[in-house]
Amino acid sequence: MTHVVKLPTAADTQEFGRRLAGVLRAGDLLLLTGPLGAGKTALTQGIGAGLRVRGDITSPTFVIARVHQPDRARGGRVALVHADAYRLGDAADPRAEIDDLDLDASVEESVTVVEWGEGMVEQLVDAHLRVRIDRRDDDTRVVELEPVGGDWAQRLAGLG
Repeated sequence: MTHVVKLPTAADTQEFGRRLAGVLRAGDLLLLTGPLGAGKTALTQGIGAGLRVRGDITSPTFVIARVHQPDRARGGRVALVHADAYRLGDAADPRAEIDDLDLDASVEESVTVVEWGEGMVEQLVDAHLRVRIDRRDDDTRVVELEPVGGDWAQRLAGLG
C-alpha cells in the first residue's frame, strides 16, 4: 500500500519530514529517490529536525555520508545517518562502494536515510521504506511512501 502526499512548498516538505520522524525508530532504513532538486534533502532536514539531531542537514553528495548524533538536551533519541549514493551509481561495483561506507555498522542503532540508494542498500535490513519524490512545474512535491516489509504500513497509517 503506497501512501501519497502532495506538498506545495519546500517548507511543507520539511514539515512532513518532521511528522515522518515521529514514526521512525532505530534500525529504520529509508531509500529516497527522485530527480535532482525534488526535495530529498529538504525531507531529510525535516526528519533531522523531528529526530532532534545535532548539526545542519545538508546534501552529502560530496562527502557521501554524514552522521548526526541525537541532541539529548533537546530530547533527541536516535542518530541520523544521511548518505548519498548518487556518485556511486557510476562506479564499476556500487555495492562494494556502499560496503566501504560501513552503513551496516550503524544501521541498527540509527535512522538511515540514503538518497539514490535503491538497488544498492536494501540488503542492510529486512524491511525498509521507499520514498519517491517528484517535483511538479508549480514546485509542488508529490511524495510516495512505499513500505517494504515489516510494520511500515501500520506506522504510516498514523501519519494521516
